[in-house]
Amino acid sequence: MRITKSGAVRGAIAACAVVATLAFGAMPALADGSGAQTNTITMKNAYIPFGPGANPCTGASGTLAATSVNGVLHETINKAGDIWDTGTLTGTFQFVPDDSTQPTYTGHGTTWFGDSFNNQNTVNHFTMNLNLTGTDGSSVTMHENGHFGVSASGIPNEFDHVTVTCG
Repeated sequence: MRITKSGAVRGAIAACAVVATLAFGAMPALADGSGAQTNTITMKNAYIPFGPGANPCTGASGTLAATSVNGVLHETINKAGDIWDTGTLTGTFQFVPDDSTQPTYTGHGTTWFGDSFNNQNTVNHFTMNLNLTGTDGSSVTMHENGHFGVSASGIPNEFDHVTVTCG
């Protein structure tokens, strides 16, 4: 839940960074032998803060977090140090407003991300779907998909599409 696209992208990138950090810590520094190494991490009831944002329906500032999330993360690294990762997280998401007179929203969410990194290119993709209900009975449904890439020539390419329904 937020108003600005840059806030959503930062939140998604921050969440992916947390997940990637977990995956990196569990993998060897470089692949050995004749090929790549792959690691899979399964998360149960994880807490993942997405950070500050705003309710897209009311503008109220607050914090979005995944409060009880299950997920599967995969990462592959080859001998050249090229990395591919992907992850899916699903579970309970919550938006807590800074102003306690505003409603808190809780509900189900699912997010997916995928990244590719090599010495010439970077590509990050993500999607997020949230269906949240406020303590006052109102609702927020959000779908977001985004992409950020940098080509070998250093040219960035990005988009962030968001659809929000307030009820």
